[in-house]
Amino acid sequence: MKEIAAKYKYRILSVCSVITVLFIWEMATDILHLISPMMLPSPAKVLDTFIYKLTGGVNPDGATLLQHIAASMKIALGGYVVGVLIGVPLGIAMAWSRKFEMFAKPLFDVIRPIPALAWIPLMILWLGIGYWSKVGIIFFAAFISATINSYAGIKRTSQVHLWVARTFGASNRQMLFKVAIPTALPMIFTGLRLALGSSWVALVAAELLAATRGLGYMIQVARMLGRPDVIIVGMITIGVIGYLLSFILEKLQNKFVKGGK
Repeated sequence: MKEIAAKYKYRILSVCSVITVLFIWEMATDILHLISPMMLPSPAKVLDTFIYKLTGGVNPDGATLLQHIAASMKIALGGYVVGVLIGVPLGIAMAWSRKFEMFAKPLFDVIRPIPALAWIPLMILWLGIGYWSKVGIIFFAAFISATINSYAGIKRTSQVHLWVARTFGASNRQMLFKVAIPTALPMIFTGLRLALGSSWVALVAAELLAATRGLGYMIQVARMLGRPDVIIVGMITIGVIGYLLSFILEKLQNKFVKGGK
């Protein structure tokens, strides 16, 4: 009962924080007029714009909010999935095999500090300005986090556990899949969530490459036309979708990681 009460207590506090921000925002804009609507529109104006874009409004960027969301999800999840599918096995392999680590880690350590946005010129040269160039930028944003956390998770595997498994006759493959990877799953899932966050951060920049739809494109058009209400709608939409995807990953972690609730 105490855990349930504490859970609802924190939820109430979270709701109160959102209400407080909205109240201050409304006071500063519509009521006291401390801020120009050209600088910061009121919550009511943002809500009107959100409903308009959600229910079929295409101005000022030529598409509805759902069409922009679909375009952004296609790019972000495409790059994220490829980055995770390559990054997680690479991190595990580097941490598990000393020879492979000596071969691959120096190159990875050179690539790791390079921001995903720095790959934009090369992506244009290699893949043009279409879908795959945008996916390539998201890929690098997700790949680094997925690799680092998978590597760290395997490296944290207890040597005592490995010794016990070896004592009972486990093969190298069995120790990897029965001991090391299950132990590393919390770190791997943390990497998946960080990679997801990095993907959404890189999304706006990726959609600068000759995009015609997408949340980043919508925000850029609204900026050029001086529509802060559309900008805020795009920002909030990106935040909400990112939160929902992170929530899904958290639930998967609780389901598949031993000790998860």
